[in-house]
Amino acid sequence: MPKRRNDARKGTPLDRLRELAALLDEYGLSAVSARWDDVRVRLERTPAPPMPAPSLPAAPPAAATSPAKSEAVEAPAPGHVTIEAPMVGTFYRATAPGADPYVREGDEIKEGQILCIIEAMKLMNEIEAKGPGRIVKILVENGLAVEYGQPLFLVEPLH
Repeated sequence: MPKRRNDARKGTPLDRLRELAALLDEYGLSAVSARWDDVRVRLERTPAPPMPAPSLPAAPPAAATSPAKSEAVEAPAPGHVTIEAPMVGTFYRATAPGADPYVREGDEIKEGQILCIIEAMKLMNEIEAKGPGRIVKILVENGLAVEYGQPLFLVEPLH
């Protein structure tokens, strides 16, 4: 079959290379080879190195939030508790950029109330209050990357 296909195709060598490249994409192949008269060609796809690249830009924002994490750990007054990130992701205070935030400093919260969203791997995870209290301080800026265990809110528990 390849011989018939090659014989039926006419065009410049560049046209033939483009056709081979299209076959790689069309069928999801990792390699393809062909021979025309005395010319042999092999196109190979290397494993996708761009995959690690998107995670590299995420590291600097996480590092930028690290000082806030150490400050927050030292800052809680007696009787205050922190609500920590249960996962690595991006912290959002509201459902959309123009929407009102879930909570503001000074707000009273109830058990099970949504406080923020952490986006992880394109999934929006709602973070809920574990008990009643009052938001004393929001420790993370909207849209920044957070680490697992990083304090997000400083809360004064209500009894």
